[in-house]
Amino acid sequence: MKDNLPEKGAIVQRDRETYAIAPHLPGGIVDPDTLIKIAEVAKKYGAAALKATSAQRIAIVGLKEEDLDNVWADLDLKPGAAIGLCVRSIKFCPGTTFCKQGKQDAVSLGLKLDEKYHGMPMPSKLKIGVSGCPNSCAEPAIKDIGIMGTAKGYNLMVGGSAAAMPRLAQVVAKDLSEAEVLEVVDGILNFYKNSGTKKRLGKFIEDMGLDEFKKQVGL
Repeated sequence: MKDNLPEKGAIVQRDRETYAIAPHLPGGIVDPDTLIKIAEVAKKYGAAALKATSAQRIAIVGLKEEDLDNVWADLDLKPGAAIGLCVRSIKFCPGTTFCKQGKQDAVSLGLKLDEKYHGMPMPSKLKIGVSGCPNSCAEPAIKDIGIMGTAKGYNLMVGGSAAAMPRLAQVVAKDLSEAEVLEVVDGILNFYKNSGTKKRLGKFIEDMGLDEFKKQVGL
């Protein structure tokens, strides 16, 4: 029986014969030519479907194992970190770049976080969400690290999850600048990465205690 192929960025499908891949599209922002190329490659290799994912990617579903290398070569795009113990995704909304509701530049911040952390090994899978206003379209309250823009700056929260044991993230800092968010996130991820735990961030914080966690990361 076939299994996932992490080295090819491929996830085995329900039929246990075909695979899905998801090129990395930071924040789901993609130019028309790239979108056309993804569709053309999917058609060329007989994909069953294209699926817009919750991680703001476009999954190409139903590919044959023997075609995977050629598919990636034709796409000429990096794989999204859809499997493994790592920073899986940095989801961000249009923010002030596009949205009339935006209070902060979620795109700028999201792209900086994505460039630095996407795919970085972690003790458990880890997801980050950046919303440019309290409408929270990037779902920061159910992310391991959630960042929400307000008129005064960014609020930062930690420990959220939408997994089998869902939990809401807890706010640990308010009214941060972009530079301050980047500094705090770096401290959190460095501490978590070097902690020796194998628990997901929310459970790790719960067991440690929020006050002690904030002390350890300098909040």
